[in-house]
Amino acid sequence: MNTPPFKSDHPYTLNCNGRLIILDQPIIMGILNTTPDSFSDGGAYLDERSAIIHAEKMIAQGATIVDIGPQSTRPGARKIPSEEEIKRIGNIIKTIKLIHSEIMVSVDTFYASTAQYAADQGADIINDISAGQFDPEMLPTIARSNLAYVLMHVNSSYETMHQLREEENLAFELNRYFSSKLKTLKDMGIKSILLDPGFGFGKSIASQYDLINRLSLLVQQQYPLLVGISRKSFIYKPLGKNPKEVDDRTQELHYQVLQQGAKILRVHDVASTRQTIERFMSEAKAKI
Repeated sequence: MNTPPFKSDHPYTLNCNGRLIILDQPIIMGILNTTPDSFSDGGAYLDERSAIIHAEKMIAQGATIVDIGPQSTRPGARKIPSEEEIKRIGNIIKTIKLIHSEIMVSVDTFYASTAQYAADQGADIINDISAGQFDPEMLPTIARSNLAYVLMHVNSSYETMHQLREEENLAFELNRYFSSKLKTLKDMGIKSILLDPGFGFGKSIASQYDLINRLSLLVQQQYPLLVGISRKSFIYKPLGKNPKEVDDRTQELHYQVLQQGAKILRVHDVASTRQTIERFMSEAKAKI
């Protein structure tokens, strides 16, 4: 049975490298993969010029955050070292910030050295799929950097991150996990935190659809919820389609997670997601 839609006018506040961001309505994190092997757009933005052009396009379409992904974490992907991640990032962060100082830049990495490079280049957010579990220096680096941090639910090692775990109550498991991790982060002085349920990582198709209807159970007043379901396999595989053929279905699910309290949507299709958010906001306003 679906849980009631989450209702809150709470304006979440993020401190991104000293800049205060008030999330009083949902925003878009546009995906910029600088990899040759990502599951839906690998190889499209390998050089800095094409990456910047795509970032510009997403910003024009309504992205507030550009999330740079220098390493694919799809099942079966080749693990690359931090040095290669840094090479793939190059000057992209600096260039985006130079042209669009108002835009937040996030870097998707589980390496502390990549996170430090991103901080030095002017990034605002570290999007760490590992919750600090793959590199013992990650959380101390975040604590020193003053960047916002995405805390994601995932299995405890790189080798097992896609290993299926059947939980009787996934929402309960996520709340237990987040409570433990949040205590660790707060004890280290990390305060600006976003929660990511970790769609696509070690969860069955059925449990992920169930979780979409229970996301409001994860929403805590202090921490905004980031949801990344764009083109994920739990959407396209049951439909017998490829990742680029399910953007319409993705938007239907985006609307559902917005109803459940999501504040940041991590997406490939920025233009369509902006329309979904505008419709959600318009309909929410009409109900007041």
